[in-house]
Amino acid sequence: MEKEICTISIATASLGDMYTFYSDGTIKRVYDNNSLSTDVTEWLDATEISKQNKDKLIKNCPEEFKESVMQILDYP
Repeated sequence: MEKEICTISIATASLGDMYTFYSDGTIKRVYDNNSLSTDVTEWLDATEISKQNKDKLIKNCPEEFKESVMQILDYP
């Protein structure tokens, strides 16, 4: 496993949604489908993340990791 860069939450009030970014460009998402289906894990490519979620991720990203995360997301 590559080095973890950071984990960013874009959770709503009731459902979790965490993205973990790794130095090799991989992205792990752990989220809740609903109150009965929690901590679902999936591995994503940047192209599978919506523009809206990319905006939220960059907004919530700690400043010191922003440049690395923007590169992984191919964010403008």
